Amino acid sequence: MTHVLLLGGTSDASLLARRLHQAAVPAVFSYAGATRQPAAQPLPTRCGGFGGVEGLVQFIRSQGISHVVDATHPFAAQMSRNACAACAQTGTPLLALERPAWQPEAGDRWQMVADMDAAARALPAAPARVFLAVGRKQLAAFRQMPQHQYLLRVVDTPEAGSLPVEGATVLVARGPFSADAERALLATHGIEWLVTKNAGGEATRGKLEAARALGLRVIMVQRPQVPARASTDQVDAVMHWLAHAAVPGATASLP
Repeated sequence: MTHVLLLGGTSDASLLARRLHQAAVPAVFSYAGATRQPAAQPLPTRCGGFGGVEGLVQFIRSQGISHVVDATHPFAAQMSRNACAACAQTGTPLLALERPAWQPEAGDRWQMVADMDAAARALPAAPARVFLAVGRKQLAAFRQMPQHQYLLRVVDTPEAGSLPVEGATVLVARGPFSADAERALLATHGIEWLVTKNAGGEATRGKLEAARALGLRVIMVQRPQVPARASTDQVDAVMHWLAHAAVPGATASLP
């Protein structure tokens, strides 16, 4: 009997949750618990970690999970690694619902870096106005560059003194954000540099279009490495896989 574990946290995961609900496919939606008020889902929902690989193995077995769909954020690498290991250990089919990475276009001024420490080091020595569109978990890297004026955008209001970057301007907002709104934001704050993670997707692409239009420098943090796994960027393909154990267009059925 099909019982899907959907590892969520993206707009694609929410779309898939609606499709599973509409098709009456038994499933449970799992949030990492990174935000205080995650979006409501039409599926039974759990929040918080599993307790590593062994905890996830136990959950898969105890809940009778037949399929796992990894629709986590591309930078939630540890969860993706744990899912690969737990599914291999339990023999559970795994499919990643993964957005394609953004690619530079004509007019973009991108500098690719491997991680957040490299992003901080890539900023200029002279003081500049920098928009850190990287969430709040990886801000500590920018302590080494205190001369800059930072603009931060976060989903939840941070507690006093909880942010590692002192003196930053903090905006609390949840996407999607249009290109026009992003351009107005960047212009209002006189932003000269944008630092962002290559998350892909449409909900937050607007800041890249705005940066291109304004001729801003962009430091693009590349995605962390995860084990090789079957993946698709189409919700329809996930639904087909659940019904037929194959992704449309693939040369062979998935395990």
